[in-house]
Amino acid sequence: MKTKIITVVLLLGFVISTNAQKKIKITELPKPAQEFLKKYFSNISVESVKKDAEHGEKGYEVKLKDGTEVEFWKDGTYREVDGDDKPIPTAFIPKVIKEYVAKHYPNEKITHIDYGHKDLDVDLTNKIDLEFTKEGKFIKGDKVKK
Repeated sequence: MKTKIITVVLLLGFVISTNAQKKIKITELPKPAQEFLKKYFSNISVESVKKDAEHGEKGYEVKLKDGTEVEFWKDGTYREVDGDDKPIPTAFIPKVIKEYVAKHYPNEKITHIDYGHKDLDVDLTNKIDLEFTKEGKFIKGDKVKK
């Protein structure tokens, strides 16, 4: 009986996690997401596109062939770009943040940007993790622990 309960719970967990991410076509992304990918990542092929319900919020996750991951809010605006420790394009990053990085870390590149609910997280090639307000005001910077 105990084994059956465990099996049912595991199966239920698998079904729920499978439904949380559903593969879709790139043409099913909201227009702003399609335009963002075309403008900033047109030279990299798309590996997969998923409708994502992470943290109870609907959105989209796009994996590119070079390992970069781009997440979008449900309206198609970008939420996160993760270059997998490689530099990412910066044209879409707020100017104040690019200026801060250039001034304080002139030899480093941005590898990750993530809009949270309250702040903006930016990672650099030297593993420094910077935190900003959504308006771009610097909060703190820490060495990433890996």
